[in-house]
Amino acid sequence: MIWDASRLANRLKQRHLILLANIAKHGTLTRVAAATGISQPAATKALAELEDIFGAPLFLRTGRGMQATPLGELALVRARHLQNDLDLWAREVEALHDGRAAHLHVGVVPYVSSALLTAAISRLHQRHGVTLTLHRATTDHLVPMLRRHELDCIISRATSTVALDDLSHRVLYRQRPRVIAHSRLAQRLARRKPDWAALAGMDWVLPAANTPTRQLIVEHFIRAGLRSPSPVLEAYSTDVIEGMLSANETLVSVVPEDIAREICQRGKLGMVPWDFGWELPPINLIRRRREQALAAEDWFSAILLELCADLGADARPAA
Repeated sequence: MIWDASRLANRLKQRHLILLANIAKHGTLTRVAAATGISQPAATKALAELEDIFGAPLFLRTGRGMQATPLGELALVRARHLQNDLDLWAREVEALHDGRAAHLHVGVVPYVSSALLTAAISRLHQRHGVTLTLHRATTDHLVPMLRRHELDCIISRATSTVALDDLSHRVLYRQRPRVIAHSRLAQRLARRKPDWAALAGMDWVLPAANTPTRQLIVEHFIRAGLRSPSPVLEAYSTDVIEGMLSANETLVSVVPEDIAREICQRGKLGMVPWDFGWELPPINLIRRRREQALAAEDWFSAILLELCADLGADARPAA
């Protein structure tokens, strides 16, 4: 086979992207044929045509299915990106047909203020007619989704996973950790001087071990010469945390201060004014680097920065 760059632009079709996606999903041409309702010879012919476009084999046939070559791995990644971009493009076109300016898919970590999100989404729609789909997940899930072009941008923590050339990040605001508990337990703890040894022995609800918040909490207790708390429950959902602590006076948790204030306003939980002496990794707006930025992304970024500009230690965003 001979590589000719013009073939990729002139001959690659949507059906080739679908074929690649099906091979990645099903693993063999027999399964691809059965799943898509075509004959195996037709599937084999389609793959041969695709490999002719690329000028080299994309897959090796093994006893355990089709194994992608390095060229095949690249084709699978790029095909997924193109397919996701086409899906997002279709939604943007649909938004315009429906009289909306654009539609964004935005990923957000759980510990971002609902007040901030509500204000930002409302202003984005009121000012620019942009609609939005919100995806809640942890940083380790959102960053790969952004790279796969499943999301337009994410509001997440700055970590080493985003310090790469393909992504840009802009600090929105910073957060301090606060201990929360059932209101009666919080009142008792608040009357005492910080006693991290006693706190280490309590029952905890903590985020998962692979999250930045959990890692910093573990480091705090280690630096104090204490064993890190073993959680009764690992959860990142503020609803679940609030429900567990409201029902059990022996449980404690740590959440960012702005989230603690939102939860404690409802009266069942209280915030313990003990200072950890450090901040959580800042909340950032993280975007893919593009030759031409999406206008809707720029509008969303400007609104977030506007809302966060005056967000001090005790400030909360307002609509």
